[in-house]
Amino acid sequence: MDLPKRKHPRLKNYDYSQNGCYFVTICVKEKKHLLGRVDVGRDAHIPPQIILSMTGKVAEKYILNIEKAYQNILIENYVIMPNHIHLLLMFDSSLCDDGGMRASRPTLSTVVRSFKTMVTKEIGYSVWQDSFYDRVIDSVKGYEEVWNYIEENPYKWTIGKGEDF
Repeated sequence: MDLPKRKHPRLKNYDYSQNGCYFVTICVKEKKHLLGRVDVGRDAHIPPQIILSMTGKVAEKYILNIEKAYQNILIENYVIMPNHIHLLLMFDSSLCDDGGMRASRPTLSTVVRSFKTMVTKEIGYSVWQDSFYDRVIDSVKGYEEVWNYIEENPYKWTIGKGEDF
């Protein structure tokens, strides 16, 4: 059987280690709900909450470790959904000091690969789909849209608009 050729998901000739904001989505294999569940509040005034599984908690641990491992990267926002993760990352070389022992100028692919590897090692098997999705954020408006998308993702999930990601 001939499988369709997969397109390379990164922008050609783009330096993914340069300063900027990146919106990243990392998916679980086969869209399995392994990272947790969305708990709907009992009334409209209680927003949906993400209840992380043990795997989801391990993923969150390594998300929060990104800033420690990479001096020039800030986690601007993130959400862990049952079958995927959204990250808003800021690469900023002005945060680096030359005396640190941390990795210098990592690419976005390096950061994601390291994150997936650390989670896989701790839980003992890989839950991740190959590769990841990214978008280079090139404006304040784009940044705000991504921020809001991340914040609203649990709500969208509860009304059935997020389950098929």
